[in-house]
Amino acid sequence: MTKQFRAYRIHQSGGEIRGRLETLEWSDLAPLDVIIEGHYSSVNYKDALAGSGKGKILRRFPLVGGIDVMGTVVAAKSGGFQPGESVLVTGCNLGESMDGGYAEFIAAPASSVIRLPAGLSGEESMLIGTAGFTAALALYRMEQMDQSPSKGPIVVTGASGGVGSIAVDLLASQGYEVWAVTGKQSARPLLERFGARRVLDPRELELGTRPLEPAKFAGVIDNVGGELLTRLIPHVDLWGNVAAIGLTGGAELQTTVMPFILRGVSLLGISSNNCPLPLRQELWRRLSGLWKPPHLQEILAKTISLEQLDQAFQDVLERKVTGRILVDLRKRA
Repeated sequence: MTKQFRAYRIHQSGGEIRGRLETLEWSDLAPLDVIIEGHYSSVNYKDALAGSGKGKILRRFPLVGGIDVMGTVVAAKSGGFQPGESVLVTGCNLGESMDGGYAEFIAAPASSVIRLPAGLSGEESMLIGTAGFTAALALYRMEQMDQSPSKGPIVVTGASGGVGSIAVDLLASQGYEVWAVTGKQSARPLLERFGARRVLDPRELELGTRPLEPAKFAGVIDNVGGELLTRLIPHVDLWGNVAAIGLTGGAELQTTVMPFILRGVSLLGISSNNCPLPLRQELWRRLSGLWKPPHLQEILAKTISLEQLDQAFQDVLERKVTGRILVDLRKRA
């Protein structure tokens, strides 16, 4: 079978990493279980790092970018998938060690493919994408550790970004008091509509520097890392939870054991890429039902085509985007 399709492929040459839109052949698809005709993808921070060459994300070159994709099954050798079924893949090394979702056709292992839940459209699934899935995983792990709305407010850092904005929307819909932390004051009205009780610049948190500080909140979903996370942990109340997701502010964490051994605070690592399949299926079930973010359409920053990815990457890295960028894989610029 001979067929050509468009894909955004990332190359490394002479130490320089660059992506470009190319025409590939059907024979370029990896010999994996499921072939998907791509309908939608999204732009995550990791995608921007990979496509711009600003981060060491890709494990081989050349590689089609995109850690998310939604589409319909063309053919399947295992997993019980039928042609025409709507499915999605988020993470699972897509766009990192195997060709990703920025293509009109994608091959994926059956173990990474999720049937599109009845409560979500294709567009909605990618507005959620890895960002929303990661926010849901953070809440799931926190509630496993007995987090509840009655314990007090949850701080969400990087609240104007993809993960942060969905985390605010999701937490508020589940009855939590949310303190949204962002340096982007233009995002304040949107975050307030999502249900944030307070929208704060990081400086307005008035964080101390001692190993243990007065308790101010019951938990944290952190997308920033670095100094901000270091200074948040000593202010978490008894038996609170800190979900560590991102590192836009740095990968270093300098803390003491004091909050953990004197207040029972738990530091939870949120790794959505390698989340086990049964839990992945359960979280998508929740995200299509009781945990479906109520303001998904407002989370949409813009819809772009494959031709517009380079500019989207730049906008994400320069923190010009509030919410999520949807990629329509069938759209032509």
